[in-house]
Amino acid sequence: MSMPTGVYRAVKKNGSEYYRISITYKGRHISLGSCDDLDTAAGRYEAAAALLKGNKGINEYGSFNTIPYDKFIILINFRDNGVYFHNPVYLHQRYFSYFLDRETELKFDTDDLFFYSQHRIQRRGGHLFVENYGTQMSVHQRYGLHPFSVPGRDFRFKNGDETDYRYENLEIINRYMGVELIENTIPKKYRALIHVRGYYNLGIFDSEEKAAIAFNKARKALKKAGIKKDIPANFIADLSSEEYDEIFENTILPESFLKYVSSVTKD
Repeated sequence: MSMPTGVYRAVKKNGSEYYRISITYKGRHISLGSCDDLDTAAGRYEAAAALLKGNKGINEYGSFNTIPYDKFIILINFRDNGVYFHNPVYLHQRYFSYFLDRETELKFDTDDLFFYSQHRIQRRGGHLFVENYGTQMSVHQRYGLHPFSVPGRDFRFKNGDETDYRYENLEIINRYMGVELIENTIPKKYRALIHVRGYYNLGIFDSEEKAAIAFNKARKALKKAGIKKDIPANFIADLSSEEYDEIFENTILPESFLKYVSSVTKD
């Protein structure tokens, strides 16, 4: 039996058949995935061919279910912009969109195009991460924020759109773990907090770097006491190692916190 255009029979390890689908466009051979049903496979190829010949915009297709949504974005971007990406990226004149899913369109500056065309964005526990050299890195870290930063507390979206990650739209409030800006203080003051069986206030500081170092010192004390909770350390790029060490040594942690550490150590 002859196969439909763009559909190829294949065999799984258990001996069952399935069908691979692909299409060639502008000299590029593009995989459309695979499925177990021949009619579905043929329909996917036909839908991709129609898409590549058409001229509708992304939002004009309504519910486009024949092709996996990420592949739909990849194809329509290649059609409209002549650039093929392996990730669901669509180029606009001054920015690009990354479609996390059908309902979530993230916007980024073109400065980040190379990175996000190479790295898949994933959502876990309400946070956005990418695989980077074998480890997971938060999208927020690319803005100098800590991995678990929270909108409204650590940064804010100026236009209110929480999917708009263009640099001009992000206002950084707190860059570090366990540090929060105390509102309406002139000059600015920062509070350092660490959570372990409740929050411990580590003090008020005149810079966010000093507050971040206090957090690191408290973290080190907890680790030394045997606390196994995974608490990320703050990386302070703006200080030399000598400056960091001096602030670290001169930072005095509150007695209430030290008593807790001592009680854990005795246990």
